[in-house]
Amino acid sequence: MKTRVLVFLFFSAANVLHAQRSLRLSVGDPARKDREAKVVLDAITETATGELITPREAVARLSGARLVFVGESHTSMDFHRVQKRLIEELHRAGRKVLIGLEMYPYTEQKYLDDWHAGFLSESGFVQLSHWYKNWGYHWHYYRDIFLFAREKGIRMFALNAPREVVSAVGRKGLENLTPAERAHIAPAIDTASEEHFALFKAFFADEAGMHSMMSDGQARSMFAAQCTWDATMGYHAVEALKAHGDDNSVMVVLIGSGHVAYGLGIQRQSAQWYDGRMAAVIPIEVLDVRGRKIESVQASYADFLWGLPPEKESLYPELGVSTAEVPGESRRRVLAVGTGSPAKTAGFQVGDVLVSVDGIPLPDGETLNQVMAAKQWGDSAVFVVRRQVKDRAPEDITLNVLFRRQPPRPEEPGR
Repeated sequence: MKTRVLVFLFFSAANVLHAQRSLRLSVGDPARKDREAKVVLDAITETATGELITPREAVARLSGARLVFVGESHTSMDFHRVQKRLIEELHRAGRKVLIGLEMYPYTEQKYLDDWHAGFLSESGFVQLSHWYKNWGYHWHYYRDIFLFAREKGIRMFALNAPREVVSAVGRKGLENLTPAERAHIAPAIDTASEEHFALFKAFFADEAGMHSMMSDGQARSMFAAQCTWDATMGYHAVEALKAHGDDNSVMVVLIGSGHVAYGLGIQRQSAQWYDGRMAAVIPIEVLDVRGRKIESVQASYADFLWGLPPEKESLYPELGVSTAEVPGESRRRVLAVGTGSPAKTAGFQVGDVLVSVDGIPLPDGETLNQVMAAKQWGDSAVFVVRRQVKDRAPEDITLNVLFRRQPPRPEEPGR
């Protein structure tokens, strides 16, 4: 788990793709929601017909779509290879490709324009655009997409709202935003879909213990924040397509799969400003986290399903904590510790405040992500955390973290 401000961003997390209940909901497109579509390794299933097709054939069938949403698991390289392959095939087919990005708020567009123009080196772009503040996932997961876009002259667009504004929606509701906060989100946020709310709850129900942590009111607040996240991205994608596209253009939006599933997230929100054809492509791993084969999912899950091999661990190590800012400062406090994570093994506890790693002060989440980006599996790190012990003053605790992967369970296929 990466550092995140709100739990609602769970929708974007990698384990969404392994969720069983959420893959088989009778929601979304009425023509497809009551049947299933096959998932086949290295094949693309067109769910409207059930046909198995190639990437080039898929692009041909996207000829009339000008908004294409491609789901991802942020820490799976195979998912990002799918995204790059689809962009390559669309470009090869002669489409004018535009790329929309979930990871950047629209306020950071200048840096994407400078990247496109060749004004920034790779390291300069990562630093100046605050990659490890705005996103946090390892730059190398996305690097090949960014390099290809610049090489081919493909423009990239920041789509999101600033995180602090979306967080404000979750805390106090859309109706209580200040005029300055409201200016950063889409002009209309549709929170009326009960199917989308059912999907939202299903994702949390698939995460052990998460659903029981929320009251219905809390779930509704986070759902409003989720809708704000989706609507603002959809609005900016449509605006960029109108401003920079033509009849041959296609806006390819790279986004967490939970925002795309069943057409209920960003696709439904985008329909408020765009009435043309949209399509969703979501990769699906053919085995779940327990090694059980996923042979099919609900046909309404996406327009195209791309079968991928399972990925047991992320390519780059993660600490395994979820954090939030300490009130009044930018230092991070641990909200949750992932089961079986390096942080859990090292002894991190909920409530710990991150002080330093390997002697480097940790004043904010961006610094933590930058340090973590330099780590590889097998490395170690020395963290200092400030821990409040009952009836005693806070004290600094040293924790030795070993970045080691968990071996496969005996019942899982060998890798």
